[in-house]
Amino acid sequence: MGAKYKRILLKLSGEALAGEKKIGLDYEIINTLGKSIKKVVDAGVEVGIVVGGGNFWRGRSSGAMDRTRADHIGMLATAMNALAVADGLENCGMEVRVQTAISMPQVAEPYIRNKAMRHFEKGRVCIFGCGTGNPFFSTDTAAALRAAEIEADIFLKATMVDGVYDKDPHKYSDAVKYDTLTFNEVLEKGLQVMDSTAAALCKDNNIPVLVFDLARPDNIYDACMGENVGTLVSAE
Repeated sequence: MGAKYKRILLKLSGEALAGEKKIGLDYEIINTLGKSIKKVVDAGVEVGIVVGGGNFWRGRSSGAMDRTRADHIGMLATAMNALAVADGLENCGMEVRVQTAISMPQVAEPYIRNKAMRHFEKGRVCIFGCGTGNPFFSTDTAAALRAAEIEADIFLKATMVDGVYDKDPHKYSDAVKYDTLTFNEVLEKGLQVMDSTAAALCKDNNIPVLVFDLARPDNIYDACMGENVGTLVSAE
């Protein structure tokens, strides 16, 4: 059986890279992720990755700091995560390129869409750091933007929960999981899938979003093969 998707955009949260430590990087988790992504690449899927930065910095919890400066610090945190993930993927035998939305040529390529597309053609994984390069936009919005730009077939949002629920399953034992949702339902019900800007971008560009649990890293592979994993959010 072949893969269901030709090109994916995978969003990894910073917290997922920290594991139980909650802060910093857990190399064992990164290497486990690398093995799962290698299976996806070997199945012929082109992979773009956007990383968050919450394991190093959360701009919204920075108190009285200027919001723009706080967001810039968050973008630099994602650059560190992008380099760490690149290292893990290379250790698993993949060719990887890191592109950043803030220019840092000694560290990574600048984000250039056509160059990224060329990397995909050559079988390389592209990791996109520094969000959109602008304050006031989340890394979820950056992932939605990159998904649209690279013409990804699906946005895979790896989280710490096995899908979307009507309320927090960690707090409420009677929380109900959705198998499928529309973007309108997400916005109307105020579900915490992603921020409204990211949801609107995906809706307007007809990019489905699959929300799934990263605790089992092979969910990435299963999702690419069309298995029933997590919650699928789509236009209809």
